Amino acid sequence: MPIHPLPESVIDLVAQRFRALGEPLRIRLLEHLIEGEASVQELVTATGAGQQNVSKHLGVLLHAGIVGRRKQGTFVYYRIVDDVVFDLCQQVCTSIERHHREFGQLLATTVATNEGR
Repeated sequence: MPIHPLPESVIDLVAQRFRALGEPLRIRLLEHLIEGEASVQELVTATGAGQQNVSKHLGVLLHAGIVGRRKQGTFVYYRIVDDVVFDLCQQVCTSIERHHREFGQLLATTVATNEGR
């Protein structure tokens, strides 16, 4: 069970992890890595982003401990090393779906009420 209040150093680490995940290209990279290890070139092709940009974002994910890498010849391969990222992404997607469903119901009720006036 987590200690509350969290020590400042832990809060900083949590914020760092969320910042690492807070960029759309990084989410797209992780989405491709969910299927397994991939080279930088494969990720460039899959995302349509430039090689330098992909490498920069992979470096952020590596520094945050979310992905790992290995070098084979002139190729660098990345993989997800923190499986918690799968659960976190699933929870966020589920939350977004629920929010949109509830918002849609609220909007439909509001429109029906306004049409009845």
